[in-house]
Amino acid sequence: MDTQQPLRDNVRLLGQLLGHVITQQEGAQRFAQVEHIRHLAKQARQGDSESWNALTSYLSALPTDEAKVVCRAFSQFLSLANIAEQHHRIRRRRTYMKDNIAQPGSSGAVLEALLQSGQNSEELYQSILDLDIELVLTAHPTEVNRRTLLQKHNTIAELLTELDRSFVNEKEQIYTQLARIITELWASDELHRDKPTPLDEARAGLLIFENRLWNVIPKFLRQLDHNLKAATGHSLPLDVAPIRFGSWMGGDRDGNPNVHPITTRHAWAMARWMAADLYWKEIDLLRSELSIKKGSKALHRLVGDVREPYRALLREVRDKLDRTRIWAAAVMNDEWASREDIYLSIEDLLEPLQLCFDSLVETGCTLVAQGRLSDIIRRISVFGLTLVRMDIRQEASRHTDAMTAVTQFLGLGSYDQWSEESKQAFLVRELSERRPLIPHGMPVDTEVQDVFDTFREIAKAPSGSLGAYVISMATHPSDVLVVKLFQRAFGVKNPLRVVPLFETLDDLEHAADSVSNLLKLPPYRGVNELEIMLGYSDSAKDAGRLAASWALYKAQERLVKVCTKQGVKLRLFHGRGGTVGRGGGPMSLAIRSQPPGSIQGSLRVTEQGEIIQAKFGLEDIAIRTLDVMCMAVLEATLKPASEPKAEWREAMDELALKALDGYRSIVREHPDFVTYFRALTPERELGALNIGSRPAKRRAGGGVESLRAIPWVFAWTQTRLLLPSWLGIGYGLSMVDLELLKQMHQDWPFFASTFDLISMVLAKALPDIVQYYEQQLVEESLMGLGEQLRDRYQLAAAGVKEVSGRAALLSHRPVLERSISLRNPYVDPINLLQAEFLKRYRQKGWSENEHQQLQEALMLSINGIAQGMRNTG
Repeated sequence: MDTQQPLRDNVRLLGQLLGHVITQQEGAQRFAQVEHIRHLAKQARQGDSESWNALTSYLSALPTDEAKVVCRAFSQFLSLANIAEQHHRIRRRRTYMKDNIAQPGSSGAVLEALLQSGQNSEELYQSILDLDIELVLTAHPTEVNRRTLLQKHNTIAELLTELDRSFVNEKEQIYTQLARIITELWASDELHRDKPTPLDEARAGLLIFENRLWNVIPKFLRQLDHNLKAATGHSLPLDVAPIRFGSWMGGDRDGNPNVHPITTRHAWAMARWMAADLYWKEIDLLRSELSIKKGSKALHRLVGDVREPYRALLREVRDKLDRTRIWAAAVMNDEWASREDIYLSIEDLLEPLQLCFDSLVETGCTLVAQGRLSDIIRRISVFGLTLVRMDIRQEASRHTDAMTAVTQFLGLGSYDQWSEESKQAFLVRELSERRPLIPHGMPVDTEVQDVFDTFREIAKAPSGSLGAYVISMATHPSDVLVVKLFQRAFGVKNPLRVVPLFETLDDLEHAADSVSNLLKLPPYRGVNELEIMLGYSDSAKDAGRLAASWALYKAQERLVKVCTKQGVKLRLFHGRGGTVGRGGGPMSLAIRSQPPGSIQGSLRVTEQGEIIQAKFGLEDIAIRTLDVMCMAVLEATLKPASEPKAEWREAMDELALKALDGYRSIVREHPDFVTYFRALTPERELGALNIGSRPAKRRAGGGVESLRAIPWVFAWTQTRLLLPSWLGIGYGLSMVDLELLKQMHQDWPFFASTFDLISMVLAKALPDIVQYYEQQLVEESLMGLGEQLRDRYQLAAAGVKEVSGRAALLSHRPVLERSISLRNPYVDPINLLQAEFLKRYRQKGWSENEHQQLQEALMLSINGIAQGMRNTG
């Protein structure tokens, strides 16, 4: 049986419906034009040089208005293909369920496999109870689709589900509904016309909870409960939450001047309002269900001798939630509101619900207790009163500048000029003092005031609203101590845990030493737990993917050893991006290939942009995502990977060093690289895309180091070279013993997963497309660098195939290989149009209207390529 045939049928159906819509909306001639281009692109991708020449000539001559329609047509098709692929994942999951077979990686399969391997069932049960996973939605989404379009995409996915279940005489009606939604998509504006504010981002991020996760969580936990009971005989307690959620939305001010202290207040208040509103609706529904007359003595003692005791109690709960909504709304609007008689602690909300649960069980209504009421209690365990806990993030230098202002005002000198030892001595001494550090009314500049006001807001926030204080570009113990001191100075009663973020290659190499020194200082002696964040994006931009991966692996090993020696439980926070170039890739694969001892049942990891939508946008996929992640953490805890052999380490050290040289010799040392990069890619134009509130650069001017990781990767993804993910690898592989590398690929999960991800990236890359960009956009004097990069690509591809022993890059993943090959003829025309749009856009002499048309065309092409590549940055 061909399991991919239903997917192909869906793609064909959606493509045909799109063709009808284009004909209706744009005319038969325009649709014929699109079909002609599609035919040429397919022939060209099969190696027909005449079709390639005809295609490039035809597209370069198109007027901008016609080219926009063509670009939209291919982009819409790719978007519909994405929906079909997402739905096919759901179809496959439901096939497993229908056949009563545990899907690989699921809790049903993993728990059974662990028992079969000899794992004690009681230890297995306790390990599930001890899981502590937190997914952190980041504050810089890269989702190119507008929210209104995503809602239509979800509707199409739902209609495909109906189609699978429909009878023959129902199909025509579903086809009509699909055509209607596709018409709406075609008639809608795909582009973000306004740049979002940080609060817009926070609002959009919360919608994933309201629209999806709110209902997904109880279903996921019921599934886990069922499989856990089947495996161990024990049920999952209602108050156990193996997975929770955090957020950077509204709290991440690192390099984002648009995030102000008041932004953070509005964001946590918005989250509390939404949580109260969602609970209010659930309690209202529960109250309508619990018309039961019989209650326990404990329940009647509280509500009196009333006819419907549950409704009486829940009326008070509902009214208190209403007051909580009113209070949160007032905070969002900068209005005063009383905190009297509202929900500020989880225990206050849980107590009456637990009383209802116990009463129902005591009076013989256990089945009723296990319905909506159990789901609400489980939601409280996961979401609390805030849905998410917001992290605060700020760059270390901003704290240094703020403390320098203080020491200068007090006549103590310039803190930023002191040695690290002097800084530590000063901070440790001040942390032991009771007197105020910062004089009242001390004059400061705007940036220092912003730092101070942020800590004042932290002090005002209700307990549970905020999570951690993350320090980006952290280097030394003083970077941590100064935040600890500022929290005390501004009266934070429940201090946030302070989390240093080590990002660059140099910082990763010295992270363990820094943490070791920190744990020796009085404020950290005797601590039980410590959280450290590792940056995947900036480390990869700094050193290249392979060298960064090895540096991250070794940093984790060293940090585990340091903390174990000090008797401290280490919790690692992985700052991964969506793409391979920023540490992305299948999460379960990444978790299982971590160094032994680095998971220990606990994991924090970032999720962002289109990755959030891909993982949680559809209910079945969201449940599968949570299930697989929990099981991957469980397996990594109970069955960690073996220590790599000494010769593997030596080979990896050599390979990473050579790959680093190969990467930096181009990115940092080649005199023409920055000029080439900015001419070849749409990096300069990405700011107009309006997909995030943060500037594309940390600072004006500068070279590649001034760019943020997202636009750096995004720009290379657009040109189809994906350079950050593989540059340097081929050079490194040529310097290391091949047979040893083959053994490492066979027996070392870390090495195998790293190379398999690189294989995927190399398979997606198309040097011939990049060469066309060069011909259109790059000066002849820079062509030599382009040729050198393409040679490096061929070297990397050949090396990876040789090490893996595969004839083709993706021969081990035929479904993905076919998906990429089928997509290429649809993405290629958008790439060729983008090169033409860039060429025109950068020319002078356009009228304001013509310039606007070109900008829109360019943005459409950026969106389309992102759809085709399934990611942005």
